[in-house]
Amino acid sequence: MRDEAAVMNTGGGTRPDTAPRAAPATGADADAAAAHTAAGPGVSHAAAPARPRPLTARSIVLSTLLGHHPPRLPARALVRVGALFGVAEGSVRVALTRMVAAGDLRHHGGAYQLTERLLARQAWQDDSRAPRTRRWDGGWEIAVVTSERRDPGERAALRQAMAALRLAELREGTWLRPANLVRTRPPVVAGQCALFTGAPEGDPAHLAARLWDLDGWARQAWSLRDALERAEGPADRFTAAAAVLRHLLADPVLPARLLPGDWPGVALRRAYDAFERDFRALLARLTAD
Repeated sequence: MRDEAAVMNTGGGTRPDTAPRAAPATGADADAAAAHTAAGPGVSHAAAPARPRPLTARSIVLSTLLGHHPPRLPARALVRVGALFGVAEGSVRVALTRMVAAGDLRHHGGAYQLTERLLARQAWQDDSRAPRTRRWDGGWEIAVVTSERRDPGERAALRQAMAALRLAELREGTWLRPANLVRTRPPVVAGQCALFTGAPEGDPAHLAARLWDLDGWARQAWSLRDALERAEGPADRFTAAAAVLRHLLADPVLPARLLPGDWPGVALRRAYDAFERDFRALLARLTAD
């Protein structure tokens, strides 16, 4: 019996064509986000209980800036946000100094702003909240690694790119997903892969269920939605929202006909949007003199 995912029917042959798992429009815990990005996408075999992790001074600052448009705030505002979590002013200011030294932030005119590499993360984060999709005609994106020799850094860079593009790895070096998303591929993908479009000969919903743990993602999503709606106080809601946004980054954003019934993607995004409106109003008060 042939592997339905390995045999892609394009009606006359496959043709070249033509992607970690990170903070609210307030952002998510940026430290956890970086680890999540490095881990890569694909199947999440176990849905962990919804236990939002405490945020450090660094991640509070980055989460706030990642969610603010434009991503620039005065130190006093960031200190006041930190105070919501019981973080002392001195700890926030030390974190700011260290983040400037590390290249995460730029300090100019009394305000702190994200550097270029974190602006890219902000764009990815924004896309996770409102993914750009197109009508799905049944086609799949396929990327097959063709580079014979790759160092660990090149492998990691490709894995990160594929995660950001929401492709899953069927087997070593073979990545695919339904072709229903609108986004730009980074050069690392074309540099290491041959790109095709095609369609599985078997049931595409069955293939999607092999590539992603959809039931696990859904269970976790409902749990996180409930935790966010139950949270009281700015700090608890901020922490719960950070966990929600991390989870949205792992949403494969599949066509509706490939998803289980009662898919919670829309409900989770609506809960996050409600939080964001409240947090923006709070941030406006914190930045006012």
